[in-house]
Amino acid sequence: MEPAVLRPDTIQALRWGADAAFAMLAGMQLDLFTALQDGSQTPPQLAATLGVGVGRLRLLLYALVAAGLLTEQDGRFANTPEAQHFLVQGTPTSLGPLHRHLAAQWAFKLHTATSIQTGLPQAHLDFTQASAEALEAFLRRINVSTVAAAQEVGARYDFAATRTLVDVGGGAGGMAVTLTQTYPQLQATVVDLPTVTPITAKLVAEAGATDRVTVQAADVIRSPVPGTYEVAIVRELLQVLSADDAQQVLQHIGAALTPGGRLFIIGQILDDTHTTPLEAVGFNLIFLNTFDAGESYTESEHRAWLQAAGFVDVVREPFLLRDGFGSGLMIAHKREEPRGTRR
Repeated sequence: MEPAVLRPDTIQALRWGADAAFAMLAGMQLDLFTALQDGSQTPPQLAATLGVGVGRLRLLLYALVAAGLLTEQDGRFANTPEAQHFLVQGTPTSLGPLHRHLAAQWAFKLHTATSIQTGLPQAHLDFTQASAEALEAFLRRINVSTVAAAQEVGARYDFAATRTLVDVGGGAGGMAVTLTQTYPQLQATVVDLPTVTPITAKLVAEAGATDRVTVQAADVIRSPVPGTYEVAIVRELLQVLSADDAQQVLQHIGAALTPGGRLFIIGQILDDTHTTPLEAVGFNLIFLNTFDAGESYTESEHRAWLQAAGFVDVVREPFLLRDGFGSGLMIAHKREEPRGTRR
């Protein structure tokens, strides 16, 4: 029996997957899918709508057909049902703004080998050193996904009896603003670095939420979380810190919670195999290129930190957003004080 001939099938699939992804990105950047929302068009018609030349556009159209995002019949191109649902701008299900996030992430990942060779993140993001303009652009970009996460949290978990909430490392404030819109009795505080909070305050004011969202500056690695709260949320913060700093942040959050208070950790969390879920694995390529420390930590690592910080009843739950994207979610409660210890 002759040995099976080994083929580079996985390599070829990955190569084409990258090509298809870049074709999708170009289509989103051109707003091509929105231009097709009312029905099929020929390449010349679509080129006129987009204000581009037909020759190069035609090549992209066939790439998008091969990628499964367009159909072609008799020389006319149309959105697939999935593209119509998710890639048309201005609809409730639109992922259109995602292209800015994807472009930034993919640009970072092109530096992976150099970041490893030099030991230095080649797309370094330092919140303490970046210009106010760069920080604001970054915070506005990621706030789209923050708002989506807040909508999911508000729909899945009941905050009707909660009066005080802190969003630690809350950035643009989308989590606090969105939850207080859903639960009017809620008073929320966004805590972030002194370089970030002026931008946070600006965006909270833009949202008309200054009566229910307070902004506080603090370095929660080195200093306590200011105030006392019934609920704390930390989203995509632990993953950009070293393990020791992540542990310290959870200690400070625990100290700011009332006994029995809830903590929601939202971010990329790996299974203990380090190979699933795939989104968390992929985010490690972003972390190693952009931050001095940090990674998608495992569930076991999170549990150890939480136990050391005095949290109990720790659960991990799936956190898939309505757009199909997701991350990790862990919920814990601050340990109740034993009876008889209160004065």
